[in-house]
Amino acid sequence: MINFLKKYFHHIFYPIAWTIIVLILLTLPGSMLPQEKAFAIPNFDKLVHMSLFGGFVLLWSLYFNKKIINHRKLLIIFFRIFIIASLYGATTEFIQKYIPSRDFDIADILADVAGAAIAYGIANIFLSRFE
Repeated sequence: MINFLKKYFHHIFYPIAWTIIVLILLTLPGSMLPQEKAFAIPNFDKLVHMSLFGGFVLLWSLYFNKKIINHRKLLIIFFRIFIIASLYGATTEFIQKYIPSRDFDIADILADVAGAAIAYGIANIFLSRFE
């Protein structure tokens, strides 16, 4: 699975597209969000936040994994990506205070950081190994 990801998702297009998608999804007015019963699962939005920011870290890590040869430098880049993802999550959450039918939720920030942290761990374990 990791080799598949490394082979097909290391292009700059994927992390940039994902970053834009995350921004769009988190800044949509609440009235534009689906109101389906499947989305009514308690705390389902936390899982969505974890997935969005975990994907952010993983895609950026895949991109830099192909660009940086030095192992130590790569681990530093992975940590910076984690920090940027966490700040990006907190920033988008603050922005939601000013969007109709959206609100600020500290638990969403924690979910963003948790998703980023899990992906950071995966990147450190699986992507920092060189063939």
